[in-house]
Amino acid sequence: MAVHAPSITLGIDLGTTSVKVALLEARPGDPSGFAVLASCARPARAEAAAENAAAGTQAREQDVSRIIQALHECLAALPQQQLRKVEAIGVSGQMHGVVFWKTGQGCEWTERGTAPVFEPRTVSQLVTWQDGRCSSGFLASLPQPESHLSVATGFGCSTIFWLLKNSPEFLKSYDAAGTIHDYVVAMLCGLSRPLMSDQNAASWGYFNTRSQSWNMEMLTTSGFPVHLLPDIAEPGSVAGRTLHPWFEIPKGTEVGVALGDLQASVYSCMAQRTDAVLNISTSVQLAASMPSGFQPVQTPDPSAPVAYFPYFNRTYLGVAASLNGGNVLATFVHMLVQWMADLGLEVEESAVYSHVIRAAAQQEDTCLTISPTVLGERHLPDQLASVTRISSSDLSLGHVTRALCRGIVQNLQSMLPFQQLKEWGVERVIGSGSALSRNEVLKQEVHRAFPFPVSYGQDVDAAVGAALVMLRRNFNQKEA
Repeated sequence: MAVHAPSITLGIDLGTTSVKVALLEARPGDPSGFAVLASCARPARAEAAAENAAAGTQAREQDVSRIIQALHECLAALPQQQLRKVEAIGVSGQMHGVVFWKTGQGCEWTERGTAPVFEPRTVSQLVTWQDGRCSSGFLASLPQPESHLSVATGFGCSTIFWLLKNSPEFLKSYDAAGTIHDYVVAMLCGLSRPLMSDQNAASWGYFNTRSQSWNMEMLTTSGFPVHLLPDIAEPGSVAGRTLHPWFEIPKGTEVGVALGDLQASVYSCMAQRTDAVLNISTSVQLAASMPSGFQPVQTPDPSAPVAYFPYFNRTYLGVAASLNGGNVLATFVHMLVQWMADLGLEVEESAVYSHVIRAAAQQEDTCLTISPTVLGERHLPDQLASVTRISSSDLSLGHVTRALCRGIVQNLQSMLPFQQLKEWGVERVIGSGSALSRNEVLKQEVHRAFPFPVSYGQDVDAAVGAALVMLRRNFNQKEA
């Protein structure tokens, strides 16, 4: 869908390790309909010790003040004259996590130099999606959700259940909760109650995407503090307007309801509903928009390789997420470097990487088969990697690297076969991600595996996706 109105929007993505912002401008003449005017990323460096000692060594928490500081550093680096023209702000971030705050006391607006900024005040630390305090035994003791998605440790509702059992006093200090990006939206707009899109609500657990509601009856019966659950809003809708000028962004600027980073990332480069987005970086995701009217089976199935997440306009994304991607190649290269060190040779990993890719590029085919699942998969946690069909003629570096790249793609295809994509109406694959863009052999294997045109353009970028949602919303309103 092309964008025609000449407007500028700001996109924000609050990631696990970094914060990123992007300024987008509508470009009617451009094939994508937009251009990225400027962007900036900063490491969050927000890891913090758990507020509750009972959470143990498995706890993963972040200091909200540091995340907001990184956000402000990003905004300070953008061209201030362009910030003055921002018409809307889109926000996305790391899903599943939970932060608590006191309504009306969540932040304080102050002047930093000449720029108005907000500083977190009565706010807890962010318990992230990586938090491991909820043991499998604890999760098994929780009520079964009325949802097509199961709950896991690190999910907002699981964490609140854990705090209810282990630290009920802690919960009494706060009367609002949300993801970190819900918090930012609430602070910018001065919301009396937090708003949450179904994308983030589904990531918390105990949310029924069909009825667009929390499992209120079940949660109330279990003693869950349901007053902490945010109100639900449509992704792509406006949560409110900025109560204060923010850097050079005018007071009264529209702010979108916070989005999930997965959905915003896919949105940034899925030009048509018939596109599938393949992202190969550390891990691998293959996402496609489900046909209109699709509804997932309401019973959670932890052994299913494809999960269905709310997208936009009450549609779903079908997502196969493999834990084994660029990290497998990195493990292979690290192994080679280690072997050479054992043989008394010192070599840089970066040098080895370019050599192995070059060797594989010259070896166009191989009978060697590598199943690359060194990290298992979410739906098969006990699965390990294996090498089969080994013959003396297939032992060169080129053969092994070619087989490894093919194995990464074939493993993903076993999770979400191309026949399934065809049935969903997919006509093209959009390739993105650092491991794919730097690896010609991996690209060749993607082309071999998928009988669709494969194109490479805009890399998946949640900040760009969040800005683009608001840019297209503005355009549609102006057209109407």
